[in-house]
Amino acid sequence: MPQRDALDVASPNRARMSNYLLGGKDHYGADREACQRLLEVVPSARVVAVAAHQFLLRVTSHLAREYGVCQFVVFGVGLPTAVGVHQVAQSIDARARVVYADDDPLALVHCRALWEDWRTVVQRAGPLEAGDLLLGPEVRRVIDMRLPVAVTFVSALHSVSGHVAAARVLEGVASLLPPGSFLVASHLVSEEARVRRRAEAVLQQAVGGPGGHAWARSEVASLFGSLPLLTPGLVDVSRWRPGSDRVDAAGSSAWSEYGAVAVVG
Repeated sequence: MPQRDALDVASPNRARMSNYLLGGKDHYGADREACQRLLEVVPSARVVAVAAHQFLLRVTSHLAREYGVCQFVVFGVGLPTAVGVHQVAQSIDARARVVYADDDPLALVHCRALWEDWRTVVQRAGPLEAGDLLLGPEVRRVIDMRLPVAVTFVSALHSVSGHVAAARVLEGVASLLPPGSFLVASHLVSEEARVRRRAEAVLQQAVGGPGGHAWARSEVASLFGSLPLLTPGLVDVSRWRPGSDRVDAAGSSAWSEYGAVAVVG
């Protein structure tokens, strides 16, 4: 099996597939073909991907404006989008610091080239390395762990084997954060077993490995343990404080993304 890295344009790449679904330009034929196969199974895949990205930006804006959060650690950043977390946060507070983390070499190259500066850094780490990243010197250089931090896992837990392991990741992260911090997470949800099996098969074949699982809504809810959730709790991400966003962009029982924002401490 060919190695799936930045030089392999003949095989689909998860970051490029996401970029295609979000309307970006950084993708190749293999990525578009894989996305088309996914869209044949779940026609709402593009709408759901866009809703998840908008959720991330809305959460960033809300936490910065309403709670004064000016430190963000973003897992699963993917390829750069037209608007990123650092742009939203720094437009509200110029002092805002953002750490982006991903384990995809292609995403790292692009994000470092386009987004990295003295307030915004990009590090190689997946969700399973979250604890080490938060304790590492590169993060501590820009993030003051004595002050509130928002750590986000929006559409970022697909590489973790199941919701139980993912919940342990979030529990470990929460234990490292100071009071007043926030944990943000979302994940694909499908309550229809047939659709879930077909979509997962397409995604796993496309990326040549595990990942791409959709969970039940109750499994996503278990991620947050006993942490209190900001209103409106766990919802379809398009319904989380939508503001001017289109609320009719919600998913369905066959394919959607559910997320929430938990308060730490």
